[in-house]
Amino acid sequence: MQWHAQYAWLGDGVAADVLIEADGERITSLARGVPAPPHAQHLPGLTLPGLANAHSHAFHRALRSRVQTNRGTFWTWREQMYQVADRLDPDSYRALARAVFAEMALAGISCAGEFHYLHHRPGGAPYDAPNAMGEALIAAAADAGIRITLLDTCYLTGGIGQPLKGPQLRFGDGTAGNWARRVDSLYEQTDKAGGLHARVGAAIHSVRAVPREQVRAVAAWAKEHRAPLHVHLSEQPAENTACLDAYGMTPARLLAEAGALGPLTTAVHATHLTDDDIGLLGATTTGVCMCPTTERDLADGIGPARGLADAGAPICLGSDQHAVIDLFEEARAVELDERLRTRVRGHWTAGGLLAAATSNGHHALGWPEAGRLEPGAYADLVTVALDSVRTAGAGAAHAAEAAVFAATAADVRHVVVSGRQIVHDGRHLLVDDVPGALATAIESATSEEPG
Repeated sequence: MQWHAQYAWLGDGVAADVLIEADGERITSLARGVPAPPHAQHLPGLTLPGLANAHSHAFHRALRSRVQTNRGTFWTWREQMYQVADRLDPDSYRALARAVFAEMALAGISCAGEFHYLHHRPGGAPYDAPNAMGEALIAAAADAGIRITLLDTCYLTGGIGQPLKGPQLRFGDGTAGNWARRVDSLYEQTDKAGGLHARVGAAIHSVRAVPREQVRAVAAWAKEHRAPLHVHLSEQPAENTACLDAYGMTPARLLAEAGALGPLTTAVHATHLTDDDIGLLGATTTGVCMCPTTERDLADGIGPARGLADAGAPICLGSDQHAVIDLFEEARAVELDERLRTRVRGHWTAGGLLAAATSNGHHALGWPEAGRLEPGAYADLVTVALDSVRTAGAGAAHAAEAAVFAATAADVRHVVVSGRQIVHDGRHLLVDDVPGALATAIESATSEEPG
């Protein structure tokens, strides 16, 4: 297969007339300044590597717009989230996730990191197939044509020293040992399938939901399997206060002492950190996933992204609760939020933010062979229009800046994942009516009766 990009971002800048060739899933050759061969698919605009959404809760998409009617807090939002969580079963979850992942594909996302804790039946009893909900997510990603890292999440307590209750009972495995035995089965199943579109990683929901003595066991599982390990970290000041009261240390320090930090780990949010916390994350090259549209929607605060990156923590991006699904918006928010906080411009280059949305995110999800346009990498291509009302006039000289600081998901025209085209001229080729699929699935997930 051949594609001819009018412009392509190649990591070190934008090049013109780029011929990209692939054999199956991988890029085999790439040449700059080459006239278009007669049979190559023309890609007008700026072509980027596939985007990586490093932090997703697919079922949270059902809450979009529905949680904006009252002032509320993070904690009242969480109660509405639990109501949706209690209504899903494997079939309705697959339908919802399929639509959400198709929305991601339309936005240029080729891989999603699904932070998955909705494991069991309402009330906590396991399904006959213990990983039925995780399998539904993996199938949904295949339906939508994207890759997935299922970050199977250990979630044991409803707060430090508090039992799970109500809808939370669906999340729990009792102990980290029970969690590991269940995840081993899913990991082996995915590994035997060749990991072609799905890989399994681990997640610690938070220090609120996993006791200190169990954190070490989850971290040990991830290290043994060389799997990604993700964790919500210091999203709310209340989390820090509870951890200090219970353990006499910050959440970041607790994770460090439990062996849960390191280059395979990604801390999500990392909003309310001390200088010592930033140093711990940087010194261990622990990644950090910023989710600015969620952090501002829930009034969480602005995390120290620039300080973390300067300390040595790679930054990636996620859309989390899907207030919007738009990694261009997430990328520019990292810079613009920093401007608001410091009243200084120019903390990040467009190239640095594109790296956060592409190669850094894929590395955080355990796909280091993705997120770059170069031979040997996955043939993941995302073409952004440079002639829309948002991007017109940028030209080649400012194409990367147009993508980061002006474009939206609506400007994505073509998407190729692993050499297979799944979006053409802004239309999803595998899911005929993505808005309709979303509306139907969300109506099922938010109706009074279980879906």
